[in-house]
Amino acid sequence: MADDPTSNGTRHRLTGWGRTTPSVATVVHPPTREDVRAAFEAAGTRGLITRGLGRAYGDAAQNGGGTVLDGTALTAIGPIDGPHATITVGGGASLEAIQRAVLRTGWSLPVLPGTRHVTIGGAIASDVHGKNHHVDGSFGAHVESFTLQPPAGDHVVVTRASDAALFEATTGGMGLTGVVLAATLRLMKVETRLMRVHSERTADLDATMRALVEADATHRYSVAWLDLASPRARGRSVVTAADHARAAEAPGVSLLDEPPSWRPTVPPVVPVNLVRSAGVQLFNAGWFRRPLPSEALVPIESYAAPLDALGAWNRLYGSRGLVQYQFALPAGEETTLRAIVEAITHAPAVPALAVLKRFGPGNGAPLSFPIEGWTLAVDFPAGDPALGAFLDTLDERVAAAGGRVYLAKDARMRPEMVPLMYPRIDEWRETQARIDPTGVLTSDLDRRLHLTAGSTRSPR
Repeated sequence: MADDPTSNGTRHRLTGWGRTTPSVATVVHPPTREDVRAAFEAAGTRGLITRGLGRAYGDAAQNGGGTVLDGTALTAIGPIDGPHATITVGGGASLEAIQRAVLRTGWSLPVLPGTRHVTIGGAIASDVHGKNHHVDGSFGAHVESFTLQPPAGDHVVVTRASDAALFEATTGGMGLTGVVLAATLRLMKVETRLMRVHSERTADLDATMRALVEADATHRYSVAWLDLASPRARGRSVVTAADHARAAEAPGVSLLDEPPSWRPTVPPVVPVNLVRSAGVQLFNAGWFRRPLPSEALVPIESYAAPLDALGAWNRLYGSRGLVQYQFALPAGEETTLRAIVEAITHAPAVPALAVLKRFGPGNGAPLSFPIEGWTLAVDFPAGDPALGAFLDTLDERVAAAGGRVYLAKDARMRPEMVPLMYPRIDEWRETQARIDPTGVLTSDLDRRLHLTAGSTRSPR
C-alpha cells in the first residue's frame, strides 16, 4: 500500500463532459482498495467524491475546494462465470474494456449507454440506460452485487438481499454512498458482434412517436434522432430499431474480429463554437435525406454509441461548452412532450442534437432516472444568457407532469426542483446519512441541489 495516497494529490481544474461550471479540487489516484480507504481518512473539510472517466455532463464528479478520488486504477476484469452468466470487474474498469473482453467469447453487457467510456462505478452511480430500456431496464437491474468502500470502516459487499436500501441508494446515487471497488454483473449471450438495424424516416413528432411504439413491440432496441433545429422541421426524425444479429444472418463474422481502435479526435483547442444555427440546420437536412437502407448489419459499438466514433467531440462546442438537457415524462404525458418539443424549436440556443427514446418501468431506486414513458435528450451550445431561464421553464413543465431531469446530465437545475422530480429523496437521504454520518461524501452537484441531508450545513 502506498504510504500516503494523497502524496501525489495535485490541484486540477475540473469540468464535466459539457465543459461548463469548472471548479478546482485536489485529485488523488489511489492504486489499491486499501489506498481508497486511506484517501477517505485523509479527506479534508470539503469532503470527497469519486471520478471515473469524466462523462457526467455536469458537476457530479467535481468537488470544488475538496478532494476528487480518481477511481480508474481499479480495472481488473475477472473470468466469465459461464454457468451463472456473470463477471466480476473492478469499479474503474470501463464498459469499453469489459465489452471487448466478453464479446470474444459470445457474451455482451446487457445495457450499453450512449458512450462506452464510462467506468462501472460511474455506470452504477448514474444507473445508465441504453436503447433497450423498454425490454432490459437500466444498468442497475443487471448488477448482482458490488463492493463498496464507505467513508469509514471496512468495505462491504452489498446485494439486494443483504442491504436493499443501500443497494438502491447507490444505484443512481451519484457516488454519494461510497466508492464502488468492484461489481458482479450479469451478462447475456450473443451470436455475433453485429446488430440488425431497421431504419425509417418520419415526417413529424407524432409519426416519430408512433414509429417508436411500433418498434418497441417487436425489437429489443429503438431510438429516434430528431431534427429540432427549426420549427419548420416539425420534429421529423430517423427512427432505428435493432436486434442482435444471429450467426446465420452474418456468415463469416467472428467474435474475435474487433473493430479498429483508432478514431479521429477533435483537437484540444477549438476557439469558436462550430455548432451554429445555420450549420446545424444544413447538417440536419442532409442527415435526414441521406441514403437510408431499410436494413443493415452494424457493429454493436456503432449502434449503441455512435458519437464515440469521434474522440473529444464535445470540443466542437468551443470553450463555452454545451448543456445537455435530458428529461423523462410518464406515459400518458404525450401532450406535454409535444409542447416541450415545440418550445425547444424556439429555444434561445440552437438544439444541436436531439434523441428520443421510450422507457419501460423503473427499477425502484429512489434517484434512478428512468420512469416508464418517454425521454428526450437535447444538446445546446452553452453561453447564451437566456438559456438558463428557458430551461428553468422546461423544468417546471416536466415536474408538473410527474417527470424528472437526469442528474448525471444536469449542470444548472434549481434545488427546489429535486423533491418535485424525485419524491423519494428523503428516503434516499436517510440511507445516505446512515452510510456517511459525518458528511464526508459530497460534490458540487450535491451542494448545488442540496441532495444529502448535510449538503447545506457548514463544512465539517
